[in-house]
Amino acid sequence: MRQTWGMPEHAIRFLQVDVFAEYAGAGNPLGVVIGSESWSDAQRQSFAAWTGIVETTYLLPPTLPGASYRLRIFTPRREIPYAGHPSVGSAHAALTLGYAQPVDGLLRQECAAGVLPIRVEHDGVARSLSIEAPRARVLLSGEEARARMTGILRDSILGALPPALLEGGRRWWLAELEGESAVRTYRPDHRAIEDFAHASDTLGLCLFARADAGSPHDLVVRAFPGGVGIHEDPASGAANGLIAAYIASGEPDGPLARGYVVSQGREIGHDARLRIDIDDTGAVWVGGRSHTVIDGTVDWPASPL
Repeated sequence: MRQTWGMPEHAIRFLQVDVFAEYAGAGNPLGVVIGSESWSDAQRQSFAAWTGIVETTYLLPPTLPGASYRLRIFTPRREIPYAGHPSVGSAHAALTLGYAQPVDGLLRQECAAGVLPIRVEHDGVARSLSIEAPRARVLLSGEEARARMTGILRDSILGALPPALLEGGRRWWLAELEGESAVRTYRPDHRAIEDFAHASDTLGLCLFARADAGSPHDLVVRAFPGGVGIHEDPASGAANGLIAAYIASGEPDGPLARGYVVSQGREIGHDARLRIDIDDTGAVWVGGRSHTVIDGTVDWPASPL
């Protein structure tokens, strides 16, 4: 690993980044490790479990032509192929440390979901990063999906679009509720959501609603990824990518079909802000700002003492 910021050349760097946040402390925390090429997968998993962060990522040299770097993503329980907030936050870390440089305004992240472009806009504290989400497809929708979700939606009043199961890098159950307050006041049964996620081989439940008039955001979102042992996610890039694709396909001429601003995380003490752009090809870009909160080095044992 290259020497940076006066650290020893062999030092393994660790950054804790706040992702999808207008200011530090508002978004979704992420741990990023740089220089772990000699670590085993067991070491990576045990460190991710020790940090207790929703996801910890490992920036590694690329193995595919054209990729800026390779990224591996671990929850405290297991490795996952793709997630939005770890991708955006890791790109922030790569740029901050000079680990990679954009080409024609893009970084290209190699991960288990393929080589995904990340758009870089502006510099310094104003820098905004957006990842092109994997293409989404609807696996189940309408009455059949609603019937499957009865146990976790309970008596919630639904919104304009029918419930659905979507896949695109991750698999989520989506449900639009009738308004912003319905999403914000929803009281999840975390055990039921976890059991449902495991039974359907999905991450869990994602709720969304159109924002109240006059709000600085257009959509409010809550995500409950019980399938990976997390009660509620403060800001979910992958889930928002699926929601955006679902809205654009269901309402191609609607006011949200080309993009919008998302509020997520207030119910658990955060205030994340995500920006959605949908280009002329139908590609969904999920982005926002990130902030480095902790910067240091890692000394992690090869095996338990």
